[in-house]
Amino acid sequence: MLSFADVGFRFRGGASVAGLTFRVEPGEIVALIGLNGVGKTTLMRLALGMVRPEHGTVRLFDHPLAAMPVRLWAKVGALIEVPLAYPELTVRQNLHISRLLHGAPDCVDDSVQTWKLSGVVDCRVRRLSLGNRQRVGLAAALQHDPRVIVLDEPSNSLDPASVILLREELTRRAQEGAAIVVSSHHLDEVSRIADRVLLMNAGRLIGELDTAGSDLERVFFERIRHDDEQRDAAESAR
Repeated sequence: MLSFADVGFRFRGGASVAGLTFRVEPGEIVALIGLNGVGKTTLMRLALGMVRPEHGTVRLFDHPLAAMPVRLWAKVGALIEVPLAYPELTVRQNLHISRLLHGAPDCVDDSVQTWKLSGVVDCRVRRLSLGNRQRVGLAAALQHDPRVIVLDEPSNSLDPASVILLREELTRRAQEGAAIVVSSHHLDEVSRIADRVLLMNAGRLIGELDTAGSDLERVFFERIRHDDEQRDAAESAR
C-alpha cells in the first residue's frame, strides 16, 4: 500500500532525511517514533508527494508517486502538522468540501457523530478550540474511508476522551484493511495500537522497537543515545 526504497531529501538549510526504506501493508498500523525535529514530518510529506525525493522511490498502491493515477489519491487520507480547513467556513461546510474533493458520498452527518462535533457543527472553524480544530481535521482526513492513512502527530491538542476515540477509529480502520502510518513523539500513545514501531533519529530510520518489552521509554532513549554516540564516533574518525 505504501513503500519507501532508499528515499532521501535535503533542505537548503542542511536538514535532511536519507536511506528511508520501509513498507506498510494492508491492515497494518506502523508508528513512526522520534524526538522533535528528526524528520518525521518530512517523511510524511514525501509519502504524500508534498516534497519530491532527491533519490529513491516512494510508491502508493504499487505506483510510483509521479505516475499514480489521480483517482487513487481519493483513497488517501492525511493530516500533516495542522488541520487543513477554511477558517471562515463552518465545520459542516469544511467537511462537505472535503468529501467532495475526495469524491465521497454524503458522509458528513456520520462523521460529525463519530467525532462528536454536533455541538460545534455550525460554528466557524476560526472560533473553535485547538482540540475541536484537530477533531475537524481528523474527521476530514478519514470520513471518505481512505485505504491509506497518513497522520502526523494526530493526538495534538486532543483531550483524553478524544485520544481514546482516535485509537478506536484507527484500530477499526486497520481491521477493515487500511494501511496506516502515524507519527508521534509520545511512545505510550502509539504502542497501544501499532503493529510495528519504527525509530527515527537524525533523518534516518534506525530500527524497530519491540512494544511487548518492558520499560519502553527507557529502551527508546537508550536506542537514541546509542545512535547519537555511533554517529559522533563516525564523524570523529573521518
